[in-house]
Amino acid sequence: MAVANSELEIIKPQTDKREYRRIVLPNALQVLLISDPETDKAAASMNVSVGSFSDPEGLEGLAHFLEHMLFYASEKYPLEDSYSKYITEHGGSTNAFTSSEQTNYYFDVNATSFDEALDRFAQFFIKPLMSSDATTREIKAVDSENQKNLLSDGWRMSQLQKHISAKTHPYHKFSTGNWDTLEVRPKENGLDTREKLVKFYKENYSANLMHLVVYGKRSLDELQSLVGNKFREIPNADRSCFRCPGQPCMPEHLQVLVKAVPVKQDHRLRVTWPITPSIRHYKESPCRYLGHLIGHEGEGSLFYILKKLGWATSLSAGEGDWTYEFSFFKVTIDLTDAGHDHMEDIVGLLFKYILLLQQSGVQKWIFDELSAICKTVFHYQDKVPSIDYVVNVSSNMQIYPPIDWLVASSLPSKFNPSTIQMILNELSPENVRIFWESQNFKGHTDMVEPWYGTAYTIEKIASSVIQQWIGKAPNEQLHLPAPNVFIPTDLSLKAVPNMAFPVLLRKSPCSRLWYKPDTMFSTPKAYVKVDFICPYTSHSPEAVVLTEIFTRLLMDYLNEYAYDAQVAGLYYGINHADTGFQVIVVGYNHKLRILVNTVLEKIADFKVKSDRFYVIKETVTKEYHNLKFQQPYQQAMYYCSLILADHSWPWTEELEILRHLEADDLVKFSPLLLSKAFLDCYVAGNMEPSEAESMALHIEDIFFKGLNPLSRALLPSEHLTNRIVKLERGIRHFYQCEVLNKADENSALVHYIQVHQDDIMLNVRLQLFALIAKQPAFHQLRSVEQLGYITVLMQRNDSGIRGLQFIIQSAVKDPGQIDTRVDVFLKDFESKFYELSDDEFKSNVNALIDMKLEKHKNLREESAFYWREIADGTLKFDRRDAEVAALKNLTKQDLTYFFDEHIKVNAPQRKTLSIQVYGSLHSSDYNAAKSEMPGPQSSRIDNIFSFKNSQHLYGSFKGGLGHVKL
Repeated sequence: MAVANSELEIIKPQTDKREYRRIVLPNALQVLLISDPETDKAAASMNVSVGSFSDPEGLEGLAHFLEHMLFYASEKYPLEDSYSKYITEHGGSTNAFTSSEQTNYYFDVNATSFDEALDRFAQFFIKPLMSSDATTREIKAVDSENQKNLLSDGWRMSQLQKHISAKTHPYHKFSTGNWDTLEVRPKENGLDTREKLVKFYKENYSANLMHLVVYGKRSLDELQSLVGNKFREIPNADRSCFRCPGQPCMPEHLQVLVKAVPVKQDHRLRVTWPITPSIRHYKESPCRYLGHLIGHEGEGSLFYILKKLGWATSLSAGEGDWTYEFSFFKVTIDLTDAGHDHMEDIVGLLFKYILLLQQSGVQKWIFDELSAICKTVFHYQDKVPSIDYVVNVSSNMQIYPPIDWLVASSLPSKFNPSTIQMILNELSPENVRIFWESQNFKGHTDMVEPWYGTAYTIEKIASSVIQQWIGKAPNEQLHLPAPNVFIPTDLSLKAVPNMAFPVLLRKSPCSRLWYKPDTMFSTPKAYVKVDFICPYTSHSPEAVVLTEIFTRLLMDYLNEYAYDAQVAGLYYGINHADTGFQVIVVGYNHKLRILVNTVLEKIADFKVKSDRFYVIKETVTKEYHNLKFQQPYQQAMYYCSLILADHSWPWTEELEILRHLEADDLVKFSPLLLSKAFLDCYVAGNMEPSEAESMALHIEDIFFKGLNPLSRALLPSEHLTNRIVKLERGIRHFYQCEVLNKADENSALVHYIQVHQDDIMLNVRLQLFALIAKQPAFHQLRSVEQLGYITVLMQRNDSGIRGLQFIIQSAVKDPGQIDTRVDVFLKDFESKFYELSDDEFKSNVNALIDMKLEKHKNLREESAFYWREIADGTLKFDRRDAEVAALKNLTKQDLTYFFDEHIKVNAPQRKTLSIQVYGSLHSSDYNAAKSEMPGPQSSRIDNIFSFKNSQHLYGSFKGGLGHVKL
């Protein structure tokens, strides 16, 4: 076995304490071992250098279908679904994805269960079983997956771009597969799909085309021994890697303007150029350089001008859809209605900016600045979950030499103006493809893309025409960005107190300050959150909409100034919340305070700019309209939340209000919005207590001090609460409606079982039951019954009210039938649950304990955990320790009693809510269901608000803040 010296061969971040080793097994499988004694989760990812580009003619989606099939069973572990069951029952998760040139399989699991999990995983690539029965069933799952994508504009437009390319090039293919491509057509052509599947596997899944990453607690030597034993049997057929035959666009596919009809009410421009793939020059990073400039949002940028003219709401630029043989540079612009009317001017301005880059020449200082930012990002990167890390690295292994497996293309280090100039020259009018999306084109198209049914028309557009557009485009002052003042230079770590949990550092009638220093991650970063609790923001649908526009306008006003901060790794957001709005700033602490102060001053000095108000109003209106195009399961979850949350307004009412709002309404509302407030502040990370306190005092000074303060403190009775409907015991509540988009054939069900208000003992029982039942539910309802691709059993937490929910989306059965199948599953599961052996019970308890003891990976993750406690008002910062202690004392009898009382079908204490959204395939079933009388112990919800008003509510953990002790 060949072993390479990790220290010499692999570049890693300077803050990274993990050890790495590259090995090559005798069967030519390349492996990267990662030893991390601090990890709680072990993980592995196998990247196979075969993807949808390798699909045989007439079997579109075969590579993707094979990805699905490998999860079923293997010769060594023949029990169907035993792999996924093992992973789930030992605290892990597993998944896979198929792209054009690679298929990636991955999992994580509690570190103590890694050996067996890895052995089961290895069998995917040694001797999988692909039974005829499983093959037929899983084609239905692939078809269901495709069904959910049919009305997604992202999928539709991506396929349209592929469709308008050379038919002989694999880029042109339909990659997902469906019932037609994997069942109907093969049969018509006398092909046996399973036979072809097995042949495809044997011909392509060769060890020499695989790259494996294994991440565990053990030493490198132990991991090497483990991997050698488990993966050496993967056969090596010595296959050569698939290579694309050059660019997919012929001259007839260039200089085209494609007008397409999207599903949603958006106008969008996608301007693309086929280019030389920058992977061939990844240390020179030509596309990163050009994407940085063309996608810039600061003063003088293309987006700045388009925004000033009221024509665009977002712009992104960069490389996409790339392989080693071909690539595209893409500029995507979201247009306003006015921007749609000025498409030619916008394309003209884009080419004007490209011309500016040509005339300015490639600037070394810009490359050096980008290089400095990338270097800081790489060397001070946050730890991420091990499952995400292994997927990222194994994907890199196919593309980069071993020294750059961790770096990939994230460290531009060679300034080569001629390479950047080469790509810039390719962004020409002669090479362009323009895709213009708008519902305004409905009824004015003459072609249909075959796989998704997108209506479009295509016309040639000569470079001379684009030259005319450039000539008549507005004469605005486009210029290169100024040097970035937000790049951090002080990355030192401060001496902070050692605190295990957040403390209430300061409290006043106006605010309270929670503080949690970084004692775990050792990064020069901080996290600041200010929750503006304002009673006037949620008392009516009008107030909710005006608050939304208020927060959007603030982000809009700050964009030019704060864009540089984001480029330099300092992120901010101003977001509408249930009880007001929140300001979040997270990133390098060196210049964080400057950004926080600027954001707060902008809030305090808020003025309504009429032109920007109407742009934001238009954007928000479209977003409301587009809610009807959400997936049916998302609509079902929305209705569930609307029914459960005491103080919530339907989006239809908010949309109705929105139509009539004028800028003057916000002028009157904004002072009222801030007139009463309480500020909940959370400061964490590389910040000293005095800095946090100083920040909180400054915030109070801005809003509550002075002769005419903007805000006054809330009275005890004015503090807002989030209260949840308390469902009646023994009653099955159900709400039925039709899907909002009549073109959507999918139906959906959310079957919610409400259990209890936050309580440590009940929490762990619910969590343990969910862990035990999750995979059996998925296997029965998804894999065996094939109800639909989206099939999930998960916990639910609404402001501390805990429960269990099944989420299923289906085109094969209506929601009433699916609801019945959920009950049947629970009844069938009873006997298996009661027969759970002591060893199985203990194993699940230990898995859940391991999951709870898992350390936070980074500051964001830790802060999100503690903020949830503050937001819900539960303040159990030691929750995980308390729940581990409760689990250690939990008996099988405790869990059985919990199941019998709360979960079991027809249990007298059971509280259920079934949300049934009927798709267009099931409209007759909907009419029949609505005419049926509810059965015994069942209650139909006909009017959501009448129902809510008739129900009891759980008490809130939040209220007046006097009970919180310093």
